[in-house]
Amino acid sequence: MDAIIGAINNLVWSRALIALCLGAGLYFSIRTRFMQVRGLGEMLRLMAHSEKSASGVSAFQALAMSLSGRVGIGNIAGVATAIAYGGPGAVFWMWMVAFLGASTAYVESTLAQIYKERDEQGQYRGGPAYYIEKAMNQKWYAWTFAIATVIATGLLLPGVQANGIAASLNTAWGVAPAVTAGGLVVALAVIIYGGVRRIARFAELVVPFMAGAYILVAFAIMFSNVSKVPEVFGLIIGSAFGANAAFGAVLGLAIEWGVKRGIYSNEAGQGTGPHPAAAAEVAHPAQQGYVQAFSIYVDTLMVCSATAFMILSTGLYNVIHPAGGMITEALPGVSPGPGYAQAAVESIMPGYGAGFVAIAILFFAFTTIVAYYYMAETNIAYINRKVHRPWMTQVLRVGLLLAVGYGTVRSAETAWALGDIGVGLMAWLNVIAILILQKPALIALKDYEAQKKAGQSPVFDPDALGIANATLWRDKLRG
Repeated sequence: MDAIIGAINNLVWSRALIALCLGAGLYFSIRTRFMQVRGLGEMLRLMAHSEKSASGVSAFQALAMSLSGRVGIGNIAGVATAIAYGGPGAVFWMWMVAFLGASTAYVESTLAQIYKERDEQGQYRGGPAYYIEKAMNQKWYAWTFAIATVIATGLLLPGVQANGIAASLNTAWGVAPAVTAGGLVVALAVIIYGGVRRIARFAELVVPFMAGAYILVAFAIMFSNVSKVPEVFGLIIGSAFGANAAFGAVLGLAIEWGVKRGIYSNEAGQGTGPHPAAAAEVAHPAQQGYVQAFSIYVDTLMVCSATAFMILSTGLYNVIHPAGGMITEALPGVSPGPGYAQAAVESIMPGYGAGFVAIAILFFAFTTIVAYYYMAETNIAYINRKVHRPWMTQVLRVGLLLAVGYGTVRSAETAWALGDIGVGLMAWLNVIAILILQKPALIALKDYEAQKKAGQSPVFDPDALGIANATLWRDKLRG
């Protein structure tokens, strides 16, 4: 079974997908005139001034929901794994994916806003399946994405997060994986049976607090090793381009693992971010595009970089030679994963470091599993728009809880391989779709910027802009 999973993973994550994701990010950056740089001030302003309604959550809550999906085990274990197999240079390519991916996040999130709908409870729903059907008029493609997303976020990806929680708790306090599995299943059941507003409220409270605490500890470690910061930057940049001879053997893998783990972590183009983006109450679709673009920076340039600098500045990491053996081995017997970060923090905070990282992973990964459920449930709602099948939601909930329990006790290699397959399938389907459907998102950006420049409070009129099938926005404008 492991061999079959590995073969499928290698097929999905061919270099064609890596080129597609990087190429799409570069293309969207050019088409949006690098809005991820020009619009940084607007991103911050929109987060500070956001409103919610009976139908939608606030822009900040949507950001928190999105970050709860983006900031997870990939920000700690994923960074460590990228360094293990791609060397320190993999971190640079994670940064590149984040910088370019911010424009991709803008496009997919704005499309989700333009083509969102209200569900039977009057709450906003949207995402790739919705905009593929409405903008591309390809229902079979939309259904393919919806089914792939239910499988990926409902069954394949939760196990990776649960496995990371189990590994970190076992390292810190010797908690048995079976005990962790039981606790996670009970806690998740309480949250996911509470609906989207409970999910949004949970994310709004937990994600900013934990991310902030984690980054503060990383800064403390960097400050205690401040003399090594220039050396760490040099190591990352040099290894990324083969200038560091020690890591020349993994130059190609630096790009591959940096892009792979970067996409897994920040999810730009994967198609997960548009689901919470569509749930936001905003006056113009581009507003949520700006906010979601900023979420990529928070995920990779802040949280992932914090992990990387903790690990590299303390020197507590291994780099595996592709032909076997080690290029660097500072942690004999420690497998790639959260153990690197735990060892790094433990070296500065003896007796507390491993526990702190375990708690960070617990919150990061738990909120990510909750976000995955919301994404899977949104695609169940899409499938059920015409015919109500309440049993499908119940099957999803039970399936996700079983997947979490299974992933907690499985090997890390199997869990990560299954998660990579899920990410890869969604990325293939979504990136191709947004490359085809980009025009409405670009029109919305131009319209929003023109209204802001004219000193107006932006409103969105899809008919005036020549955007068809944006039914909800047309109805809102007409009153």
